[in-house]
Amino acid sequence: MTSAIAIPFRSGPVPTPDDAAVGTTLQIVGETLINELNVRAVERERAMPARALASPLLVLTLVLAVAAAAGCATSEIAAPTGELPVMTVAAHGVQIHECRAAPGAAPAWAFVAPEADLFDARGVRIGRHGAGPSWEHEDGSRFDGTVRTQMAAPRAGAIPWMLITARQQGPAVGVFSRVTSVQRVNTVGGQPPDHGCDAATLGHRAHVAYRADYVLFVRRSSPS
Repeated sequence: MTSAIAIPFRSGPVPTPDDAAVGTTLQIVGETLINELNVRAVERERAMPARALASPLLVLTLVLAVAAAAGCATSEIAAPTGELPVMTVAAHGVQIHECRAAPGAAPAWAFVAPEADLFDARGVRIGRHGAGPSWEHEDGSRFDGTVRTQMAAPRAGAIPWMLITARQQGPAVGVFSRVTSVQRVNTVGGQPPDHGCDAATLGHRAHVAYRADYVLFVRRSSPS
């Protein structure tokens, strides 16, 4: 009989939708940081006129560093040319792993499926993310996905960032009905346990808490 193990984030409990900020892509984070740096530079120049010439140089250096970091972090999972981001949904739930043993191999955790709720930018639940993997909106629009590329997550212990190709499975009309690609970014948690899988625990499942942002893309030619 299969048993389940619930594993929370090592860094703390899963945040609720009401108090968890919806993540954004590194590009938006970079733009926000740039704006803050510009504001702070102006404030410093007003307070210390003698150092006015140094502030713009510092701002420019940091801006270039942020832009370069954002480009390096996302180029591996860049969406195909001609596709545009239309919305970002936040997922809060678990990644399910099962203790299995392939013939001639030692027991190891194997990924089974995600189980998560999806939330919009206002923190309102709008759908579910599950096996397939699949993304389903409450209006019935739905798509499955196939991993196209991936890269290691910047955060230790987090599942990889990915570019996913979408395949429509639901009705032709709906919020998710024209999605063609998905980026999974800003991941936290979700990796399989580093212990607990052996011959005595084959078939056991671990539900590991995770959260992530899914950036949804559509083809540029799609009607708005």
